[in-house]
Amino acid sequence: MKKEEVKQIVKKHYGTIAVQNGVGCGCSSGCCGDKKTTNEDIAKSIGYQDSEIRHASEANLGLGCGNPTGISSIKEGDVVLDLGSGAGFDCFLAAQKTGSAGRVIGVDLTQEMIDKADQNKTKFNHANVEFRLGDIEDLPVEDASVDVIISNCVINLAPDKLKVFQEAHRVLRRGGRMFISDIVLLRQLSDDQRGNEELIAGCVGGAMLKDEYLAIVKNAGFEVKILSEDTGIGGRQYQGLPLESLLIEATK
Repeated sequence: MKKEEVKQIVKKHYGTIAVQNGVGCGCSSGCCGDKKTTNEDIAKSIGYQDSEIRHASEANLGLGCGNPTGISSIKEGDVVLDLGSGAGFDCFLAAQKTGSAGRVIGVDLTQEMIDKADQNKTKFNHANVEFRLGDIEDLPVEDASVDVIISNCVINLAPDKLKVFQEAHRVLRRGGRMFISDIVLLRQLSDDQRGNEELIAGCVGGAMLKDEYLAIVKNAGFEVKILSEDTGIGGRQYQGLPLESLLIEATK
């Protein structure tokens, strides 16, 4: 499948999720698992605390495979960039840590998600957060302007993952860090699974093998540390598919 076809699938599905407030096929949305599971249940299962969910409940669309704000060491005054910011859930949590002296930038491919995030920003009164429409393979962010990058189950959706990490390396300051939660494969999928639109939108069809994923992060110029691996998520949310949620820290 061509790169632009993949991006159109992602735009279509996540635009629907934004408009329908979390209903639709997306990462951890239940398409590959239990459709009765709530957004709050999913958030708790991947590491979010009750206080975090309450803080920005309407921005929690039940997407993601980990909690990158929880594992990151965001400090007051930091500039934070969220790759694939969705309705803004992780951005609003990060903004609590940066305080008014810092700021948070969310980048998302889907206009409907940007619109929803802007609505939530007004509702939650986070003046230090902004959302930009853009492709994480070509970030609308200045060179060496970011202290911390976070991303929650989004990079697997990008056709050119090396380009994503090269762009992340470009916008980070020296010593800057990425905290990434993402789906990686433990063995290869079939061609039919690779081309399945539901699995592509559900963060499986476009995922890479774990070792290949780690290799491209290093090839982009980062030092990589594995923080945790959730091998049970395949059984909980993806009907036993051979995958895991990988949480890493990558330092420039």
